[in-house]
Amino acid sequence: MDIQLSSLAASAGMCFVSVFAIVFLAITFYILSIVVSFAVFCVREFAQRAQDRPPLIGTVLRQLKNFDRLFDEHVSYALLHHTGRLIYPGHSEVFTSDPAVIEHVLKTNFSKYSKGAFNTQVMRDLFGHGIFATDGEKWRHQRKLASHEFSTKVLRDFSSDVFRMNSAKLAEKISYAAADRTTIDMQDLLMRTTMDSMFKVGLGTELNTLSGSDESSIQFSDAFDEASSLVYYRYVDLLWQVKRHLNIGSEAKLKKCIQIIDKFVMKLIQQKRGQMKNGHDHNAREDILSRFILASEEDPETMNDRYLRDIVLSFLLAGKDTTANTLSWFFYMLCKNPVVQDKVAFEIKESVNWAQEDNIETYSARLNQGAIDKMHYLHATLTETLRLYPAVPVDGKMADEDDVLPNGYRVIKGDGMNYMIYAMGRMKYLWGEDAEEFRPERWLANGVFQNESPYKFVAFNAGPRICLGKEFAYMQMKIMAATLIHFYRFKLEDESKGPVYKTMFTLHMDKGLQLLVYPRGIST
Repeated sequence: MDIQLSSLAASAGMCFVSVFAIVFLAITFYILSIVVSFAVFCVREFAQRAQDRPPLIGTVLRQLKNFDRLFDEHVSYALLHHTGRLIYPGHSEVFTSDPAVIEHVLKTNFSKYSKGAFNTQVMRDLFGHGIFATDGEKWRHQRKLASHEFSTKVLRDFSSDVFRMNSAKLAEKISYAAADRTTIDMQDLLMRTTMDSMFKVGLGTELNTLSGSDESSIQFSDAFDEASSLVYYRYVDLLWQVKRHLNIGSEAKLKKCIQIIDKFVMKLIQQKRGQMKNGHDHNAREDILSRFILASEEDPETMNDRYLRDIVLSFLLAGKDTTANTLSWFFYMLCKNPVVQDKVAFEIKESVNWAQEDNIETYSARLNQGAIDKMHYLHATLTETLRLYPAVPVDGKMADEDDVLPNGYRVIKGDGMNYMIYAMGRMKYLWGEDAEEFRPERWLANGVFQNESPYKFVAFNAGPRICLGKEFAYMQMKIMAATLIHFYRFKLEDESKGPVYKTMFTLHMDKGLQLLVYPRGIST
């Protein structure tokens, strides 16, 4: 009997070793195939480089090496060549800071470029078929629905009420830090506030993340931020598909994050459907999710809960992260430029009909559209922040067919086309000798805000895919900024240290923004 057990154990052990050996050989073969194909492609590209192709500036390994400072790496690309090319396994990625090229890709030859298989494959696990990760009919469908919703007065009025209410809550919370002279993490507070606002406007749901009373929403927010970072790392990780298949390393972390995200969002969607079905949701025509659910009744097979989940996450990325990140850099720049902070405060004071006895809540209620529209200097300061610290630091598409760019360079089918928004804000040939200076006045003519070409200032994208929520973003940022700056002055906790970004889809400050807050009018 012992001999039989020993024999079975030996057989099982040999079986395990055999399976392990097969898996190991399969992985080794996969890695070797990537390395060999990459090497062959590189040799071909370097050896047979046509003069009409964008100049080569390296391979994906250059991006991997400098991933933690990737957007500053893009600055070096733009200084070297206005349009250049990096080699990836099986295709090239073109990087440009040329407005003429960007207009060509985003508008003139829009039909020749799409998100492409490479980008959608990288983004699909997190963003599914949401508007930022899809093309064709699904993109047109979501764009049409969203365009209609953003144009309604009901949504504009509802969202401005929500923005004012949550700005007042944030100002009230900051008042305790101002009274106690304690440090705040401004980015964290802004992230919580914009999340509360976006869930109210987008899903009709009160989260109260700012108060810290909803642990599940905080867990969701952390998971969403982590997932965005991990998915973005796929762009330089040649082995992400292997790790995903084996559920190891960064891909194992990503899978756990997505499980948290899915559970949270799907629960909210199902709750909303139930409320609407039972007639308990009296605001069903105000928030965006309710209106999408109403639209889904006409096409329940396409607009199922999974599809709604993808739409919700894309909306959150556009409305929560971008706004909070921009405001974080905005307050950082105000602290670095106290004269600008004082000018913004003066304009806010002059633009709002306020009474000395106003408290935070009554003051924020006075921030109507008329008052907001008068704040040209605030608008210029926010825009100048976006020029140097764009919410989306780089964006891109892929060529669906061969093309010739305005600069004469040839693009072949499958090439990626990346426009380096962060780098463009630092180019002297676009913005003059003071390109790296923070100067809101560059946006003003006789005190009135002046727009730039959307292909030079690409913070809100351009062409048929231009951001539908641009005016909503400015409205939310101006309401929050006006409320906070009217009551408080802000200073960096440590003047010797500047924030560092975390490389991900949006320009997120790594480790937050530590500020000291003082009631306006009281000496520091």
